[in-house]
Amino acid sequence: MHPVSQYIQDINRRSFLKQSLTSLGVFALGDLIASNKVGKGAVGFEGMHHPAKVKRVIHLCMAGGPSHLETFDYKPILEKNHGKPMPESFTKGEQIAQLQGAELKVKGPSFPFSRHGKNGMLISDRFPHIASLADEIAVVRSMYTEQINHDPAHTFMNTGSIIPGRPSMGAWTNYGLGSLSDNLPGYVVLTSEGGGQDQPISARQWHNGFLPSKHQGVELRSQGDPVYYVGNPDGISRESQGDLVETINSLNTHLLSRQHDPEIATRIAQYELAYEMQASVPELTNFSGEPGNVLELYGCEPGDGSYASNCLMARRLAERGVRFIQLYHRGWDHHSNLDKNFTKVSKLVDQPTAALIKDLKVRGMLNDTLIIWGGEFGRTPMSQAAGHHPHGRDHHIKGFSIFLAGGGIKGGTVYGATDDFGYAAEENPTSVHDLHATMLHLLGIDHERLTYRFQGRDFRLTDVHGHLIDGVLA
Repeated sequence: MHPVSQYIQDINRRSFLKQSLTSLGVFALGDLIASNKVGKGAVGFEGMHHPAKVKRVIHLCMAGGPSHLETFDYKPILEKNHGKPMPESFTKGEQIAQLQGAELKVKGPSFPFSRHGKNGMLISDRFPHIASLADEIAVVRSMYTEQINHDPAHTFMNTGSIIPGRPSMGAWTNYGLGSLSDNLPGYVVLTSEGGGQDQPISARQWHNGFLPSKHQGVELRSQGDPVYYVGNPDGISRESQGDLVETINSLNTHLLSRQHDPEIATRIAQYELAYEMQASVPELTNFSGEPGNVLELYGCEPGDGSYASNCLMARRLAERGVRFIQLYHRGWDHHSNLDKNFTKVSKLVDQPTAALIKDLKVRGMLNDTLIIWGGEFGRTPMSQAAGHHPHGRDHHIKGFSIFLAGGGIKGGTVYGATDDFGYAAEENPTSVHDLHATMLHLLGIDHERLTYRFQGRDFRLTDVHGHLIDGVLA
């Protein structure tokens, strides 16, 4: 008999079932494939280790490092000392990105701040829409990180490690809880830009690392076809495409029974997902059913590649069961022209961010969604690009701000503080590991118990660190 004919005969139903009874690999297959959809029932809203407060995470990443001193951390002493030398007691021996050897002068806030909400939260006047939600958000003013340049700082924010190649927080979430959707990836990424001094974002920021590859983030393009080759070629019907996928998966299933390779199980699951996405993605990106008042709320033209359009897409992805959604907006790296560029980028981001929170709340989804807004680090209290160039601020890692909103978050809260100059986290210093631990906690996961054995060691997102940010939890 021809080898191919023999191979096909080997995978008929009777042969497959017979092999299944004696092959641990096939039992593993069922577990591996099921784990990609564990959130649909087995875990659901219960969490892995304790009852979950949220089902999903939407991370609004302001790539480039927004200045905490122009967003959520008003420092009147900076205003008072604008243009004066920065006290050396703060900066001597400290790591500075691009101001080494420069004369360090204080830069006051570029914009006024006003009080909002029941607790009088101080928020920059550049964020009127977000400020209107002061009672919904919890601002952490005492974040700090370990990496002072963009790419390694994004790596640390995403993976909790300075070593490239570790799994991202979205991949860890997807690995722990699985997808809530049968026809979309569990982890989706969208990018946009605008506001000056855009920094590139590497695709490895949403990588699966050493976790099975089905847990990596899938980037959807913000303009044009969201996924390449999502449609069938001319002359290929959905039925014939389905037959092809079924045949390929039958061959892969037989191969898995012999080789017991988890990546073969991933390949099977991804073929199935890709087939389902051919139907789900066109529906996902069809905004024709969105009423005019919703488009007005976000201030967007659907599919125009803007952050506003991506925020609306984030809500649609959340509705359809995507577990982890990440929106990168590139435009916050303001080494110079801060006043002009910050005004531009804040206008692009303020309304859509608030719209997403409002829209989720109206639909009853905010209470089971965690929103994280912030960058990879903050900016210096010292001025950069003075003289012939308009003032800006350099990278800064010792203190910056983020905000959280959604299920399990105590709205109207300000947690932690930097010193009088906004230089270093002083009250309740909060690490990136703490943020990861808190995110996983709200998802029903004990960050110390979500582990994956690799190269003889049990790894986790928070490594050997991480404490809950109790002050922001409801």
